[in-house]
Amino acid sequence: MMEKIVLASNNKKKITELRTILGSLMPDCEILSLRGAGIEGDIEENGTTFEENSVIKASVPARLGYIGIADDSGLCVDSLGGAPGVYSARYSGKGDAENNKKLLSELSDKNDRGAKFVCVMSAVFPDGDTVTARGEVSGMILTAPRGEDGFGYDPLFYCPELGKTFAEASADEKNAVSHRGRALAAFCELFKERICFHQNKDRF
Repeated sequence: MMEKIVLASNNKKKITELRTILGSLMPDCEILSLRGAGIEGDIEENGTTFEENSVIKASVPARLGYIGIADDSGLCVDSLGGAPGVYSARYSGKGDAENNKKLLSELSDKNDRGAKFVCVMSAVFPDGDTVTARGEVSGMILTAPRGEDGFGYDPLFYCPELGKTFAEASADEKNAVSHRGRALAAFCELFKERICFHQNKDRF
């Protein structure tokens, strides 16, 4: 039986990225967006950690009988004490472009521009069972944006493994090393084990 999974997000670029990676790792699952499952509106993220927020979001479709999958991700900058962290998407309150401008302003007098992207993936099953996995990628924040692709802080985040920013990388290049790609790779192994457990449990 094909499992129905709801990605608890309304971010079109993030959904596309997640579908690409999840689809290759779990081809036997039907992957829906929140709107595709008839769930309207944004989910309030009031957790204080990436783990808490990802579980909060994944729990919404799970309460409706779906397997909910969500990620919470963000940029943690060393010289800013890990900020913007869980507040990355709403750092300025005005979207990606203003978030990037605020970050550059906050770093204008800093010598240490080290940073990492963090992603926590969570699945919540209708019975409340939960699976989580974490992925990270280290890099540095440039003094000006480079590249036209990606989203969020991708134009400012230089990845040494790629020798370019995430916004300069192709989707395949980024997915191979990104925090989200790494979290998903670890997550899918755990998720497959849990899917098999649930399917076997339902037979008895």
